[in-house]
Amino acid sequence: MTTSLNTLAVSLVLYKHNYIQIEGLIESVLSCKVSTYLTLIDNSPTNNLQHNLPENLPIQYHFSGSNLGYGCAHNLAISQSLKTAKYHLVLNPDIRFEPNAISQMIAYMDSHPNIGLLMPKVLYPNGEIQHLCKLMPTPFDLIMRRFIPNFLHPWFKHRMEQYELKHKDYNQTMEVPNLSGCFMLMRCEALKFTGLFDDRFFMYLEDTDLSRRINQQFKTVYYPEVSIIHHYEKGSYKSNKLLLYHISSAFKYFWKYGWFFDTVRTTVNKLSLR
Repeated sequence: MTTSLNTLAVSLVLYKHNYIQIEGLIESVLSCKVSTYLTLIDNSPTNNLQHNLPENLPIQYHFSGSNLGYGCAHNLAISQSLKTAKYHLVLNPDIRFEPNAISQMIAYMDSHPNIGLLMPKVLYPNGEIQHLCKLMPTPFDLIMRRFIPNFLHPWFKHRMEQYELKHKDYNQTMEVPNLSGCFMLMRCEALKFTGLFDDRFFMYLEDTDLSRRINQQFKTVYYPEVSIIHHYEKGSYKSNKLLLYHISSAFKYFWKYGWFFDTVRTTVNKLSLR
């Protein structure tokens, strides 16, 4: 496959990570069979990580000096990618993949220029699939997933499975309006048109918001020919602080697009369910 010198830019946002935690991911990124530029944005209280990075790594380290949030920190790298790269890949630190995974996805996007965002099949470390293809959320969808007690889940099983598109074949390529931010391969030309992450979302739903905006102008596609491993911490289920971030982002999202009357959501979700 022929590639340009600036085929891919990759950004990784970190918070209190040490090098051992991200060493494997960095090796995977730098082993890609495409020209790759990797930026680490460190939102940690100190820049201790910088002193532990091997000096010979071809990466850019940026110490933000404060916790900017997930989307805002990625925007620092993406804003530069728009000037130099064809694609930008947003990664979570808890992702692992084979080196040829990215080149396969880029080849697919090269042959489908109407795709603005691509996400691969995402697996748990034990090989089980993560259902990260979703409809555009309603307030009830988010409340149901986060706060309804387990003993009531059978009553809402159909609705929850519908929201995660579990009735779809996760082994088939499909267009999906709401893709996870753990691994977002985006066309820079699409981002120039739709804009970057909305930095009003400190954490959570920034990926839903950006997926929605890309989906309105380009295809947002789930591509299961490539699979990755995601450890998926579900931080807001373990930390009250992260839960408050999640709730805050939900309010911002629905104030932005509408709580109960969202014609775009209604139309797009109906098409997805077909």
